[in-house]
Amino acid sequence: MEQGTSNSTRSRVGIVAADPLRSLGLEAILETEPRLEPLVIELDKVLSLEDLSAVLLDERSTGGKLTEVIARLRRDRIAMKIIVMGEMGDPDHVQAVIAAGAKGYLAETAGESEIRMCLEVVLDGSVWAPRKVLARLIDAGGVQSVTQPQGQLSGDSVENKMTPRELDVLRLLMDGRSNRDIAVAMGIDEVTVKAHLGRMLRKAGASNRVELTLRAMEERRTAMGQAPRR
Repeated sequence: MEQGTSNSTRSRVGIVAADPLRSLGLEAILETEPRLEPLVIELDKVLSLEDLSAVLLDERSTGGKLTEVIARLRRDRIAMKIIVMGEMGDPDHVQAVIAAGAKGYLAETAGESEIRMCLEVVLDGSVWAPRKVLARLIDAGGVQSVTQPQGQLSGDSVENKMTPRELDVLRLLMDGRSNRDIAVAMGIDEVTVKAHLGRMLRKAGASNRVELTLRAMEERRTAMGQAPRR
């Protein structure tokens, strides 16, 4: 794989945090990812930058007006992905943030690998949130990118539709692995991982990796005689 990454192929990610040390820490994490270009900015400067692919938004930086901030950013920069970092205690709060238009929610204590994985998933067009919250949003029809499959599932389970190699990918997805982690674990490159995922999504009639993973996990719980999680 190619080692260098030109600025034109990098995704610019804004970092908005209440604590300057927090900003520097997030910037240091993202600088290790060659496909990302982190930029520490103030909240009132976000809308002046038209080339941001995403923004990591510390909930504490919004002055208690998180949903209003998300609504304003979504209205003026609809293509920009918003990822909120905040407390993870209340699923109802996380659900409200995603429903307001954020594409991701991370615990403020999230580690480096989880932050990178979240950005990969969100920039790929999916939603990142605790599985319990995503399941609730799917039931409520609250996340369009997760709830609108491009095809219909037949009676067969997701796993029954997959080749042995695709099952390996699916198991790693259910473990929360990123494309890069999957590539390393399977001894293949990320392009091949993405090709596997594309075929898997078409077979399952799923619109993205989050929906695919949730369906597979729900089917596995049902097969084990457990009630679906609500």
